[in-house]
Amino acid sequence: MKKRYLATLLIILSVISVFIGASEVTLSAILNGDSHQLYILFVSRIPRLLSVCVTGIGMSICGLIMQQLTRNKFVSPTTAATMDFAKLGMLIAMVFFAGASLVHKMLFAFICSLFGTFLFMGIMKQVKFQNSLFIPLIGMMLGNVVNSITSFIAYQFDLVQNISSWAQGDFTNIMKGNYELLYLSIPLVVVAFLYANKFTIAGMGEDFSTNLGLNHKWIVNVGLTIVALITSVIIITIGSIPFIGLIVPNVVSMYLGDNLKHSLGHTALLGVVFLLICDVIGRLVIYPYEVSIGLTVGIIGSVIFLYMLMRRDSNASA
Repeated sequence: MKKRYLATLLIILSVISVFIGASEVTLSAILNGDSHQLYILFVSRIPRLLSVCVTGIGMSICGLIMQQLTRNKFVSPTTAATMDFAKLGMLIAMVFFAGASLVHKMLFAFICSLFGTFLFMGIMKQVKFQNSLFIPLIGMMLGNVVNSITSFIAYQFDLVQNISSWAQGDFTNIMKGNYELLYLSIPLVVVAFLYANKFTIAGMGEDFSTNLGLNHKWIVNVGLTIVALITSVIIITIGSIPFIGLIVPNVVSMYLGDNLKHSLGHTALLGVVFLLICDVIGRLVIYPYEVSIGLTVGIIGSVIFLYMLMRRDSNASA
């Protein structure tokens, strides 16, 4: 799929997204300067569109970086417990620092998600049976353990409802003034583009990258820090959204290969397009109400994930 087709589809979906919602917004009213519809457009619809775009780019690139560094196509922030540790960090901030600002909560989420990601990488190095499906299963088991601890703490401090709100990502509350933290992920995406070639080399193994004069440990640390930061920002602003970081990089690699520098732009574009499609479907299926983006992505993503598994098994048997 060429970039121009993805870009065209992105523009079409963006226009559709802006004009969908419980409150009517029409092109003619906007051109005529209707103050009410202009207010809805700039306070709600455009911030929501920007949030979807930044989230789609961030999560898909996080998945691509993790898959490259771990050399495993089924590793992502969802399957490596990164998101689960980020939620634990947010809960710790809420319990022990009740008056903490959004930025402070993000810092707690970042510290915990970074620790969890490094813990997963450490466990992965100790596992001798390096099966492509076995490694993410370990990550999911680790994530479930962390989720259990998070739920236990939440029950003790009567914060179960807050935990439930993070379990399903949602764009319904995105409005001007409460989504701008997402912009922190933009410079991180730029850094990912600058380090693309180095991530590709680091993904070939420590010995290979060291022979080429690359500091393997430093590059891995940079990549995991980018992943942890972007994941933390998205968790605290939108919530948990599954599968994007898992399936989007895999789809891109099917037709473009594994060179991270070549596939990074395609991955970012496809991530936005996929999330926009899920968002539009979620807003139309029970219109004027809407289904949370986490549920929509979960259903569509699980179907695509099952297809990838069956395709992998058929290729292996062939």
